[in-house]
Amino acid sequence: MFAELMPLLKERTLLITVARVDEKVRVNVIPAKVKEGEDQALTTALSFTGSAEELDSELGVHLASYVDSHLALGSTLAEAKAEMDAAAKAARQKVKTTQRASKPDPAIAKKDESPGPTAPAADTTASLFAAQQNAEPTTQAAGEEEGEATS
Repeated sequence: MFAELMPLLKERTLLITVARVDEKVRVNVIPAKVKEGEDQALTTALSFTGSAEELDSELGVHLASYVDSHLALGSTLAEAKAEMDAAAKAARQKVKTTQRASKPDPAIAKKDESPGPTAPAADTTASLFAAQQNAEPTTQAAGEEEGEATS
């Protein structure tokens, strides 16, 4: 039983509890967290209940399978995290490169500035009614011309 747990014990502490439930034995194997924020899947407990003879004959095989699955999950999560970190780093680098490319060179910007004072721009906020004010006299003039023509 302990030989099967050795690969997992290299990475983390395990809490093993053994209890009698009616005429059977329950064995719980609970992996401890290695660091704060670790994925909860890596601390999933394993529980076996059976007769003492069943546990003697089968527990080692089940523990070996559990340890293999646990180690595979741990490496898969580590690979996924590494890929996400690499993608985030590449995205940050791309943003930096884009920002550098879009910024004008300060030396060129100074040459483009005119040495004389500049007048403030006039406030040219368009009025919603400006078009109607300009249109009314023409409409009114057109109406007057029609009135003169019909009379």
